[in-house]
Amino acid sequence: MDGTGDSAQDWGPFGRPLFDDAAARKLSRVGVVDVGSNSVRLVVFDGAARSPAYFYNEKIMCTLGAGLSETGHLNPEGRVRALNAIRRFQDIAANICHEPLTAVATAAVREAKDGPDFCAEVLRETGLDIHVIDGQEEARLSAQGVLLGWPGSYGLVCDIGGSSMELAEMSDGEIGKRVTSQLGPLKLRDVAGGVEGRRAYIHKSLDELQAYMGDQQNRLFLVGGSWRAIARIDMERRNYPLRVLHEYRMDTDDIRKTAAYIQAYNPEELRQRCGVSALRMSLIPMAIEVLIGVAERFEPHDIAISSYGIREGMLYEQMPKKLRKRDPLIEACRFAENKDARLPGFGKSLFSFVTPLFPNADPVRMRLVKAACLLHDVSWRAHSDYRAETCFDYATRANLGGLSHNERVFLGLALLHRYRNKREGTRFADMFSLLTDKELHEAEVLGKAMRFGAMLWMKKDAEMGQFAYDPAAKSLELTLPASASSLYGEVAAARLESLANAMKADLTLISA
Repeated sequence: MDGTGDSAQDWGPFGRPLFDDAAARKLSRVGVVDVGSNSVRLVVFDGAARSPAYFYNEKIMCTLGAGLSETGHLNPEGRVRALNAIRRFQDIAANICHEPLTAVATAAVREAKDGPDFCAEVLRETGLDIHVIDGQEEARLSAQGVLLGWPGSYGLVCDIGGSSMELAEMSDGEIGKRVTSQLGPLKLRDVAGGVEGRRAYIHKSLDELQAYMGDQQNRLFLVGGSWRAIARIDMERRNYPLRVLHEYRMDTDDIRKTAAYIQAYNPEELRQRCGVSALRMSLIPMAIEVLIGVAERFEPHDIAISSYGIREGMLYEQMPKKLRKRDPLIEACRFAENKDARLPGFGKSLFSFVTPLFPNADPVRMRLVKAACLLHDVSWRAHSDYRAETCFDYATRANLGGLSHNERVFLGLALLHRYRNKREGTRFADMFSLLTDKELHEAEVLGKAMRFGAMLWMKKDAEMGQFAYDPAAKSLELTLPASASSLYGEVAAARLESLANAMKADLTLISA
């Protein structure tokens, strides 16, 4: 552990919080500009460095790569739009960023004959020095962005832009082989021979990629706007209850069904229903052909959408190793507690208090228990009538890395039960279908345990008592210290009884 003055046992498996470490503070208000073939985007990161929030995020669709295959030059109108966007981004960054912007350009600028001239014009007009990266570096940065959200991942990262598509393999959090291709939809739109010519080109390119990358049957991570648009449509097709793109899962059969779904509907109607831009919608038919080919050749065991890519990879590049190894969920929850809770630090005491109630839980489940305890009070400013809903919304929709959709709903439900005894009658009922009956029960127990534990809130390092739980005997025992006896009033007693009822356990209270 990296704490000083605190034992490893004191902080547990997650280590001492690092968000206030000097190295982490350097990563606050970090701005990056991504000059892509479709769009030019500014992102300013802030918050917990290991799981940063998007302090500012703006995208301008410039289509710099439109017509590049035919002319060899950047789209003239796109150049003007991109320059104006970058000029605006520089002005914004001057007011909100702590350091100068970092900018990279990808396929369109590196391939265009006038790419160097465009970069020189940007430097002359705005003072921003654009780093033009090659395809392998683009693949590496995209994979690093995925690692920001999934530390230690195994799988194949597939990043599609307007003019190119990159692949990078990951094993135990390390990046291996990387390759780039000309499979961006803007490029495919210009391939000669119509539909048949394009399909032949796609198949030949994918055969070459497969030969180079070899067997890649772990998870397929999808990075890029076209993949996210396809995921939005897949959610619509499945009537999926949680509209969060990051960590959304599909399989090859889902992609085929969605391709047929796209063909069956009016593109404009589908575009508006799914919130996809007109430009992006025009590229989806070509992008989904590529995606089906990638999935069929590499046969991943599942497919996950990553909202993190090259921009997050640029931030990850600046992280010290000890920060990279941290759990993004726990670091983000600690940051939220420190910023928004009434008594920062109490979450650690609450976690110790409720831990005995989960004697058979694995580290994956206890990680969520820890996160819930850290977040249990961050929504206290909400009106009491809506606090439970606010908590659920926070967990399921906030920018929290390292969370599957199932885990988001589990965390949200536990926090809902922190403020509300019953979950029936809420507007979230359709999301509960993502959890098993066992998970629903565990989330309820965790929430009610936090609800009771908050009643014994005296100070950060409070002596709260000790639970003893025997699952086989269905017995729950609480030893309450003398220092907490006056806090155990009628409301606290009712909450403890509700917890015992949820656990279907016989309750014994012992006063020390």
